[in-house]
Amino acid sequence: MLQLDHEGFERLVIDELDLLPDDMLDGLDNVIFVVEDLPEDGSLDLLGLYDGIALTERGQYGFGEMPDRIILYRQPLLAFCADIDELRDQIHITLVHEIAHFYGIDDSRLHELGWG
Repeated sequence: MLQLDHEGFERLVIDELDLLPDDMLDGLDNVIFVVEDLPEDGSLDLLGLYDGIALTERGQYGFGEMPDRIILYRQPLLAFCADIDELRDQIHITLVHEIAHFYGIDDSRLHELGWG
């Protein structure tokens, strides 16, 4: 398994976020990005998760609402990738995939678009 500490992994996530198009990020309102080591079930199967209510399904967002979260799971991503270049690519894909869920794009549509 590829090895990278939490801080180094977070730096890669920040670098990949900086490379995403502004129009993809500009619409993100009340969303935070989080790195966790593993999903709650401890599996290595889940690379990322959008934890929130999709933009297409939410009503009026009130003041003081807890932010939606986009979570990237460090250990599954490290286990999935053979080298640092593949890790960068997979972080990028996972970010796009989870941001798409924020905008209400489901997994079947993401697969059609080549992001699933």
